[in-house]
Amino acid sequence: MDQGTSNKKRLLLFTSKLGYQTRSFAEAAQKLGAELVFVTDRCGRLDDPWGDHAIPVHFEKPEAAAAAVLQAQRGQALDGVLALGDRPALAAAYAARGLGVLHNHPASVEACRSKQRMREVFREAGMRVPWFRVLPLVPAPEPALAGITFPCVLKPLSLSASTGVIRANSREEFFAAAERIRRLLESPEMQATHEAHLDRILVEGYIPGREVSVEGLLTEGALRVLAIFDKPEPLEGPFFEETIYVTPPRLSADEQHAIARAAQEAVRALGLLHGAVHVELRVNDDGVWPLEAAPRPIGGLCSRALRFQADPAAEPIFLEELLLRHALGLPGSDWPRERAASGVMMIPVPKSGVLEKVAGEEAARATPGITELQITARLHDYIAAWPEGSSYLGFLFARSESAAGVEAALRQAHARLHFTLAPRLPVEHPAARSTATGAGRQD
Repeated sequence: MDQGTSNKKRLLLFTSKLGYQTRSFAEAAQKLGAELVFVTDRCGRLDDPWGDHAIPVHFEKPEAAAAAVLQAQRGQALDGVLALGDRPALAAAYAARGLGVLHNHPASVEACRSKQRMREVFREAGMRVPWFRVLPLVPAPEPALAGITFPCVLKPLSLSASTGVIRANSREEFFAAAERIRRLLESPEMQATHEAHLDRILVEGYIPGREVSVEGLLTEGALRVLAIFDKPEPLEGPFFEETIYVTPPRLSADEQHAIARAAQEAVRALGLLHGAVHVELRVNDDGVWPLEAAPRPIGGLCSRALRFQADPAAEPIFLEELLLRHALGLPGSDWPRERAASGVMMIPVPKSGVLEKVAGEEAARATPGITELQITARLHDYIAAWPEGSSYLGFLFARSESAAGVEAALRQAHARLHFTLAPRLPVEHPAARSTATGAGRQD
C-alpha cells in the first residue's frame, strides 16, 4: 500500500519462513493498525504459498537480498525495519541503509555473526575475554603446538544456539570434539546453509561462573535493559544446551548494575545503535565476561516470558508489540516489565531420535504457576540433541511472585512430561539393497 494514500505505519520484518515469532508480530501489528511487509527465505518460484505477500530472498546473500527488497519497495514509504534471528539480520541492515531507515550498520551486524571478530572487538575494547585461537578442522592441530590449555571450548565460527559447542578437558577430548564438529559442519544439512568458515573453529579458554543474558533495546546507541535473565542450570559442558531462563535474576543490585554496564560496553564496542539486542554473559569472581551479542530479540517463543505494562493496572503487552512500537516510533515502547517474576524452559532434547509420543501435557499445564505449554516439535520428525541440535521439543512458561517460584514450577511441569524418541532407522542405498537381494537369490 502506498503510504501517500494511508496513514498506516509500515514495517519490514526479516524472518525465516519457519520462525516461531512471526505470528506474534503479525498479531501485534494488527492490534496497532500497522502493516507488516515480510521478507523471508522461501523459494521465489512459488506463487505466494502462504498468502502473506512476502518478498522471497536468500539470506546467505545479504546484499542481493537487500537489493531485491529495495526494488520491491521502490516508491513506497517505510517506517521501520526489524530482523528475527541471526541469519536475516545482515540483510535487514543492508536494506535499512538503502532505505534510509534508522538501524544498525552492516559492519556491526557482520561482526556479531563471527565469533572470532566478536572476541577481537571485545579484546580491543579492553573487556574481559578468554584466550582464543582460530584453527583449521582438517587436520586437527596438536593442542600443545597451538598454545591450547585445558579446559577449553571448541565452537563453530558462526552458528548459534550453542550448536557444535563442546568443552574439552584433555588432549583426547579435544580431538574427539574436533572430529564431532567436523562431521557436523561437513553434513549436507550444514553445507546447504552456505555459512562462512565451515572448515574452521574457534578454540578458547573455558570461562567458569554463572551465565546470564540481557534482553535490551537500543535507541541511538543508548541501551535500555528490558530484563536480565538468570540461567539456573549450570552450563559447564561438555555441551551447552540452554534450558531455563528466569527474570528477575537472583543477583545483588551491584551485580545487576555490573551486568548492565558490561552489556552496554559490548554493544558500544560492536557499534550497534538501534533496535533489539540480546547479550550473553558470564559472571564470576573476576567480574563480568561478555560471551556474545546479537542485534535481534530473544529467540524462539522465549519472548512470551516478557510482558510490559504502563502501570500495574494496565493490560500487559508482549515483547513483540513493544519492539513494533519502538521501531515505528509509537508511544509505549518505554513501558517497564511487569512486576511478577517470570520464566521459560526451552524443553531439552534428552537424546537424538524420532519423536513418537508426548505424554503428560495436561498434568504439566495444571502445575501451579505454569501459564503456557507449547510443544513445537512435530510427531514423527527426527530431533537432534546437542551439540548437533538447535531445536527444542517445546516451551514451558511460568509466572510467580518470586524467581524461585518460577523455577520450581518449570521443573515440576517438566518432570510431568514424557517424550518417546525412537532411533532413526538407517537409510539403505538402493544399489546396496539391489546387490543384497541378488546375493540372496544366488544362495
